[in-house]
Amino acid sequence: MTTNENSTTTSEYCAEHTPRMVWSEHAPEVYKAMARLEAASRRGVDPVIAELVKIRSSQLNHCAFCLDMHTKDALAAGESMQRIVQLSAWEESRHFYTPKEIAAIELTEAVTVLTDGFVPDEVYDRAAKHFGEEELAHLIAAIITINAWNRFAVSTRMVPGHYTPGDFR
Repeated sequence: MTTNENSTTTSEYCAEHTPRMVWSEHAPEVYKAMARLEAASRRGVDPVIAELVKIRSSQLNHCAFCLDMHTKDALAAGESMQRIVQLSAWEESRHFYTPKEIAAIELTEAVTVLTDGFVPDEVYDRAAKHFGEEELAHLIAAIITINAWNRFAVSTRMVPGHYTPGDFR
């Protein structure tokens, strides 16, 4: 038997996996450096765009832990469920986002999925039209940072479902 988010006991759900390790305990200086990088990159990015970037990158990287965290943070900050859900199909749902948000989402995909090639000039140029150089530099840092967090979480099999908004602020 397991307990779901609504505190009802049921045997309908699969068992929760166990983490491979709690990497932050074994590499605390790396964790602290990542937290500092996160804070520094976040300072220059609109909080709504930052959460959209974190959610989209986490979708692409199949990071359940970060999806759990950042969808909860976005909802707690007032983001709509509809925009969060539509983010995985943003190309068909552009009307839910501003042109600036679309530029950030496109850049997120290009930076996250580098195996498809370089960040295309047209994607970078669209982002540069909507973001000043300092803001764009912070946006790129935020995209790179969430990708790093995703890789730590996926590699160590961090368990989603237990995060409460604000836990890591």
